[in-house]
Amino acid sequence: MENKADVIIFGAGPSGLAGANKLIKNNKSVIIFEREKIVGGISKTLEFKGNRFDLGGHRFFTKSKEVNELWDETLRDDFLIRPRLSRIYYQNKFFDYPIKAMNALLGLGILTSVQVLLSYIVIQIKPYQEEKTFEQWVSNRFGKKLFNVFFKTYTEKLWGIPCNQIQAEWAAQRIRGLSMASAIKNALFHDKSGKIKTLIDEFKYPKFGPGMMYEKMAENIVSMGGQLSKEHSVIKINHNNFTTESVIIQDTTGSKQEYFANNFLSSMPITELIKRLSPSAPTEVLEAAQKLTYRSFIAISVILKSQNPFPDTWIYIHSPEVKMGRIQNFKAWSPFMIADETQTTLGLEYFCTEGDDFWNMPDKDLLILGMQELEKIGLGKQNDFVDGFVARVPKAYPVYDATYPTNIKIVREYLEKFTNLQPIGRYGMFKYNNMDHSILTGIYAADNIINASKRNIWNVNADQEYHEEKNNLSK
Repeated sequence: MENKADVIIFGAGPSGLAGANKLIKNNKSVIIFEREKIVGGISKTLEFKGNRFDLGGHRFFTKSKEVNELWDETLRDDFLIRPRLSRIYYQNKFFDYPIKAMNALLGLGILTSVQVLLSYIVIQIKPYQEEKTFEQWVSNRFGKKLFNVFFKTYTEKLWGIPCNQIQAEWAAQRIRGLSMASAIKNALFHDKSGKIKTLIDEFKYPKFGPGMMYEKMAENIVSMGGQLSKEHSVIKINHNNFTTESVIIQDTTGSKQEYFANNFLSSMPITELIKRLSPSAPTEVLEAAQKLTYRSFIAISVILKSQNPFPDTWIYIHSPEVKMGRIQNFKAWSPFMIADETQTTLGLEYFCTEGDDFWNMPDKDLLILGMQELEKIGLGKQNDFVDGFVARVPKAYPVYDATYPTNIKIVREYLEKFTNLQPIGRYGMFKYNNMDHSILTGIYAADNIINASKRNIWNVNADQEYHEEKNNLSK
């Protein structure tokens, strides 16, 4: 294997593979180092007993022409068009997601609905003057009561911190354009103005899961002359006067080798990137990076005897009596994901912190807990359990806590001084990117190398536009 290339890429997830694909097509030699056995990052697909399981849900929807073209070029006819259905499960009832005023009020009952409406009126009279936190942002748009009912429990399950410590930036990206006022207006007047935005009704999805996309992309990269080394970890990144010169890579045997390149793309966690720089980053930068935290999750994947517990691709579990956060229904994503059509495969998702007691719980105990909670909320029976396995996903979600803006600014400004090192992707940029955003950062980074252009990677997913909204369906 050559130890020198035009570009070295850390990580074979969506951003790294997208960048490599574009670079190779523009006659750049590329070496990719991937720490795991399987490519795709958190968009990989795992196999178990003939079934395929995703790590979370990954809809293939984007507003980017470049990303769409890459997806279509890679999989061609292996895409399915799937209906979009994901709902909230609360108090043994399903509610539309995002919130629809009439659906929510009818489902909550008269007393709670009156409280919701009164709470909304109060917040309109006396709103939060600042919208710095998730709690302030949501309460101003839905009222305190609906915030407590539909937003607080799930959000705190996900992040592990109170909603008044989560930055409003996350809410602006995830639920922008949605509010009690717009929901009521849409219900009463059916959006005749065409100004109210709605969510997509359907999306593309690889017949064998998102991992199929990135496995094929990696295969194409290698066939075009790119080098891909799995189970290889970045140990040290050597630089001089803000120019990265080489990287020390270690394989599973412990053997180390130095590799050289003119440019480097990094989709490894930005916190790890900073720690591996040699010479070391300034103390201020090291401390800021250390304060950036990630939330991890555990996917408890189970095979059940039952056929169709619910039609949704996934559901959000807002019920406070269980720790479970989401449930993926893989048969609803694609019928090709399941080996036996008389069975159902589910992904029971739990959010935690890497290294905590829940993270370290034995797999057997996690499988038991998952089935107990599934039965407790009425969406499955323990007696229907056939088999299952547990997958742990570290650093899945960058945490937008109160100190995040200051710390990411320090780290970003330091990295921007480098002439040939670009962070990309969700991990690499510490940004809550969707899959298409991560891909776009890889494409932009490749453009910056190929054309010496100045496409600002940090502007991707910075418009605070809801990620899956579209304009009026009649258009």
